[in-house]
Amino acid sequence: MTGCPTLPDASAVVLAGGKSSRMGSSKAFLRFDDEPILVHIVRTLRRIFSEIIIVAAPEQELPSLPVAVVRDQVAHQGPVGGLCYGLKATGTSFSFVTSCDVAFLNPELISYLASRISEYDVVVPHWQQRLQPLHAVYRRSVLPLLEGQLERGQLRPIHLFDHVRTCTVDEDAIRRFDPDGLSFLNMNTPQDYEEALKRWEERRPREDFSDPGVTCTVELFGVARLVAKTKEASLSLPSGATLSQVYSALGAALPMLSGRVISPDGRSLLPGYACNVNGLDFVRTTTAAIRSGDRIFILSADAGG
Repeated sequence: MTGCPTLPDASAVVLAGGKSSRMGSSKAFLRFDDEPILVHIVRTLRRIFSEIIIVAAPEQELPSLPVAVVRDQVAHQGPVGGLCYGLKATGTSFSFVTSCDVAFLNPELISYLASRISEYDVVVPHWQQRLQPLHAVYRRSVLPLLEGQLERGQLRPIHLFDHVRTCTVDEDAIRRFDPDGLSFLNMNTPQDYEEALKRWEERRPREDFSDPGVTCTVELFGVARLVAKTKEASLSLPSGATLSQVYSALGAALPMLSGRVISPDGRSLLPGYACNVNGLDFVRTTTAAIRSGDRIFILSADAGG
């Protein structure tokens, strides 16, 4: 698992105000991993975000949570209504937005999506031929456009995407973090809920006896250090990890490096930067394996001679 530091200028918004008509009961209280699903979701998001906003219907009951709760001014205005009320309540420049029925949120994928927002207004995954607007990152600056949609009765977020700078993240990028796309497994019906519980139990043994993986430290020099505003980052990666995975993890941990030092797809360094491993060799191939304890230095290519 990749280290996921808190993103200081980002929030998470969880839309919980749906009718749950197909489920037959409030999704927020569905038991998952011995706690209400909404508690489970907030616990996961706490690994990345210091500010979390729950958007609920006017009279909706929720589990007790130490987060801010805002209420729809008008109930059941769809995802755009929840987006408007949620973004308006945040105090940050951008937010990751999700719903209250996704049990398999992946912090590494979420951090990667957030790392792509620097040059865009929206970053949205595209999975199995569908955009995923309720697993996406939105700048707060799109709020006036969303409010306009709400006034016109356009209650689907995708109407926004043609009018702002939208980054669509393809399946290849998603699979690097979430090979099976479980991040997008919504629980809309009792059958969906049972399937999610089954998948969770199937995954539990692998998590209990997980691969210890490798740990390494990336030290930044020159422009890379100025951009990141930090000297180094410690990363935890799967066994057999390559430099490509190091760059991807570093981009997720320090999103400001994406597009400035690390390529936008997260797989390599941009031209003008070089990688040295343990102060011995400059390594240009991204498939080179990394071992625990390695120190990886990233610096301007001309500094390497």
